Amino acid sequence: MRLLVFVGFPMLLVPGLLAAQAGDASKVPQGITPPHYQPITKSGRTHWFVKSVVGPGSLAAGVVSAGWGTAFNNPPEYGSHFSGFAQRYGMRFPELVMGNAIEAGLGAGWEEDPRYDRSGQGPLWQRLRHAATLTVLAHRGERTVAPAYARYAGIVGENFIAKAWRPDSESSINFALGQCALGFMGRFASNVFDEFWPDVHNKMRHQ
Repeated sequence: MRLLVFVGFPMLLVPGLLAAQAGDASKVPQGITPPHYQPITKSGRTHWFVKSVVGPGSLAAGVVSAGWGTAFNNPPEYGSHFSGFAQRYGMRFPELVMGNAIEAGLGAGWEEDPRYDRSGQGPLWQRLRHAATLTVLAHRGERTVAPAYARYAGIVGENFIAKAWRPDSESSINFALGQCALGFMGRFASNVFDEFWPDVHNKMRHQ
């Protein structure tokens, strides 16, 4: 089942992937690269890495993930108590560091931008498509997008390397594939949040 999810979720994004052939700015889907986009700098890449690991959003996601696992005692080796919560939270951290370090490091060589650049305009479906497309694509240079190979390597690499220290119930290849699928879905969810949260925040401020 997890293998089907792993294969099926990226396939939903194939239209956007095919629409933006690597390195060809003339084939970039309309709205994918906003006019205000600026290529990432070295300091910007470092800032992204630090924020992606210890930023408020990342820390909050860790609490939710560890809390969910503790509530349902998954994996069972850790137990459904506070020490189990701490183990689950701690287990996520080295995986996150490793995956984002791979993405940042390889991406620097390929000039792949790990950031999400929101559209901020257009109908709901178009903005969701923008978030989905930039789950599997990334900016390169000023006006081009290409498959996010560094991101793929980071998500797959962290989950398969982490098999070395995961408990027995989570050390199978199928589990690693399932976690890869969750990694892509988590990136999509993060993109959706970044796309719409500024709008929600502005409305709350003006109420």
